[in-house]
Amino acid sequence: MNPDRFAQPALSLFRMVIGLLFLFHGAASLFGVFGGSRGTGNAVPIGEWPGWWAALIQALCGGLVLVGLLTRPAALLASGSMAYAYFVVHQPDALLPMHNGGELAALFCWSFVLIAALGPGRWAVDNLLRQRRAVARPGAVEQPSPVVA
Repeated sequence: MNPDRFAQPALSLFRMVIGLLFLFHGAASLFGVFGGSRGTGNAVPIGEWPGWWAALIQALCGGLVLVGLLTRPAALLASGSMAYAYFVVHQPDALLPMHNGGELAALFCWSFVLIAALGPGRWAVDNLLRQRRAVARPGAVEQPSPVVA
């Protein structure tokens, strides 16, 4: 049994779970659902900097990463937004994530770096679109999805 055969499905599932959690996090802040912004039950006021804009990035990028559409750019933007959240919002309170409440920002940041670096995995809309483009162009050679070793 080849253990590498599970790499692409595992990467796809990882991407989907991280995307879904990020989408829920953004929706909570934008719409006051799932406990709302920071568990208050309220939505962040529209246009408020940086909270509303961060929630918008979370919802949009989370949805894109979840379905695997524009995965790498969405993951890169999501990662950058979480790095900003960590260093601007959390890190001034204390150096370590355990002391400044920034564990979630750090985990999301590095999770999205991994997704941006490795790609969406086998089960992604990006791959379906790539296959359709290859079929639409006669003589085009389809590029296989990168295999994680």
